[in-house]
Amino acid sequence: MLPHADGVGIVLKSSPSEKEGIGGASKSNFEGVTEGDNMSTAVAKWPIFRAKLKSRNLVAERTMAFHFDKPASFVFTAGQFIDMDLLSPSETDAEGNTRGFSVSSAPYEDTIMVTTRLRDTAFKRVLKTMPLQTEVKIEGPFGDLRLHNNPKRAAVFLAGGIGVTPFRSILLDAASRKLPHRILLFFSNHRPEDAPFLNELQSLEKTNANYRFIGTMTNMDKSKLPWHGERSVINKEMLDRHLKDAASPIYYIAGPPGMVKGLHSMLQGAGIDDDEIRTEEFTGY
Repeated sequence: MLPHADGVGIVLKSSPSEKEGIGGASKSNFEGVTEGDNMSTAVAKWPIFRAKLKSRNLVAERTMAFHFDKPASFVFTAGQFIDMDLLSPSETDAEGNTRGFSVSSAPYEDTIMVTTRLRDTAFKRVLKTMPLQTEVKIEGPFGDLRLHNNPKRAAVFLAGGIGVTPFRSILLDAASRKLPHRILLFFSNHRPEDAPFLNELQSLEKTNANYRFIGTMTNMDKSKLPWHGERSVINKEMLDRHLKDAASPIYYIAGPPGMVKGLHSMLQGAGIDDDEIRTEEFTGY
């Protein structure tokens, strides 16, 4: 039975009155995260600024991290996201020039990092090939997917593929600040080749005694790399085996919409109250 409880200028923009797109932002076209209905999305004001692309690197097959300048005045909480606009891109398409991305860097890191699968869209092609030092417009941060305050309650992160990006930020932040929370990350991918930040997330166990990594690969027949972990989808049986001593956990789910909805329903069926489940859906990947 699953455990459950008892130098860049910044301007401020007023919040829209209606939630559109992701996490209360007013953009019309997004890839990335859509917050669950049980999450707070009220934002009074947010910064708007320009930032230059400093570097980019592959973090998995067809998955790239982009590092942008971070103004000293830009402050966010691990787990939040931003909106990004391409400025005068070399091409565009019907999906437009704006996307929402989780900030995959931790607050203490010196750049704003976003990470994305490289779909064949105009936005992704421009992002992948534009010269370093190219400016983009950033708005945010937004969202309320953040680690809960009560350290006596375990945090159970259920991530699929690119959905791990907000959890990377939270996990590095927790390790850096030596937070006492017990955190368990269940990370599902088809193959190790597809898993963003896999080695880093595994290695974090060495620096944070309160953290445990449980990876699962569901299509190892197509992998060329070794794997000694789980091989099924994340399910109740897997959670039961690994969460026997997890105290009153809060569950966080992030990944493709189908996975998020399926895990949410599975937790509800196991008797977990919605107040103990927090979700973000990653679309467009």
